[in-house]
Amino acid sequence: MSDRPLTVLFMPESAYGPTNQCVGLGNILLQRGHRVVFAAEASWDGKLAPLGFEEDLVNLAPPEEPEPGVEVDAGAFWKDFIRETAPEFRKPTIDQLTTFMQPTWQALIDGAIYCEPQLRDIIARVKPDVIVEDNVVAFPALVTADAPYVRIVSCNPLEVKGPDVAPAYSGLPADDRSQWDAFRAEYDRSHRPMWEAFNAWVMEQGAPALGDLEFIHTSDIANLYVFPAEADYLDRRPLDATWHRMDSSVRETDGDFELPAEVVDRPEGSALIYLSLGSLGGADVDLMRRLIDVLKDTPHRYIVSKGPQADLIELPPNMVGAEFLPQTKVIPLVDLVITHGGNNTTTEALHAGKPMILLPLFWDQYDNAQRMDELGFGVRLQTYAFTNEEMAAALDRILSDSELTERLARQAEAIRARDGLRHGADIIEQVGRAHADKD
Repeated sequence: MSDRPLTVLFMPESAYGPTNQCVGLGNILLQRGHRVVFAAEASWDGKLAPLGFEEDLVNLAPPEEPEPGVEVDAGAFWKDFIRETAPEFRKPTIDQLTTFMQPTWQALIDGAIYCEPQLRDIIARVKPDVIVEDNVVAFPALVTADAPYVRIVSCNPLEVKGPDVAPAYSGLPADDRSQWDAFRAEYDRSHRPMWEAFNAWVMEQGAPALGDLEFIHTSDIANLYVFPAEADYLDRRPLDATWHRMDSSVRETDGDFELPAEVVDRPEGSALIYLSLGSLGGADVDLMRRLIDVLKDTPHRYIVSKGPQADLIELPPNMVGAEFLPQTKVIPLVDLVITHGGNNTTTEALHAGKPMILLPLFWDQYDNAQRMDELGFGVRLQTYAFTNEEMAAALDRILSDSELTERLARQAEAIRARDGLRHGADIIEQVGRAHADKD
């Protein structure tokens, strides 16, 4: 068996969640002596190389000339899109299928089509031993290359569909099927013509056909997904042997974090709470301001991830924060997490044993919020319609539940012991090594 260093090519979605997921895995592989290359979206230029990775980036649309002296934000492609689309998040999930989900899928598809020639050139240059995609849309170049393909699902695992689990992106209850069929029918109606056109293009590029109403290929070698066993759906939707669960995937590249003096000393009965709506949810300034206005009158102290519009968000005396925070270092220090329900934040909170209040905005965030609520790991609130009294009641209920605190702490120990990050890196390494040994 060859022991030469492998070349691993990561292709993450442009948003922070999938890219950070790949950064965590890539860092472990880098530590093991492998070459790690990122075919990330072009706004990540200069952000990944300082971590030791090679950057060979793609544009998902014709690049615009940047203004002199203005640095492009990492993930700007999706930040701008989400900021413009935010009004749609106030609608029920079934109504978002036409006004948000379908246009989002189309934007992803347009990006895949535009960058296909770039990806083929990158693969020819890099000559990877294994290709890892963390995305929700297919890039034919990745599955037609002379290297094995590994898929990562870093969204809620309902993305891997089944008849006995609620439809993905719906946020519908697991034990009430009354609205499942209506949601699936509307998804089919609103998405099928787009899927048919995309599937035809995928096959024209020489790639296999996509599964029915699926926008990405599943690997026949290895697929990874990030979700702890304690919250998984395997009892209702078993997976075959190609699927490997990473119970958590907490990257180790975040900088250190020391609690600011303003929140170290707290009055008796005051909890320390982390508030983050993610890099995309934080772009909704009105929602961030509403949350801050409600929470400023509670007895608690808050660490706030202000997001990409940080300069528009002022914090009251019981809060400290910044545009970006080393989240994986902050969460273990707090008593509770208020989150949009992104899969990274949700699984990082469970990894640290922290309960949640969840305010979902889009995509799989509804599914995570629903799952945490129905398992008793958190409370799901209506993101734009919650009342001050509902928020106060959720805070009181969670912070006074010592049994929940102890249960989550025990569960977190088990999650950490399973070391999902290294398990995922092991799978990628094994796939790449098998390919290298053939050469």
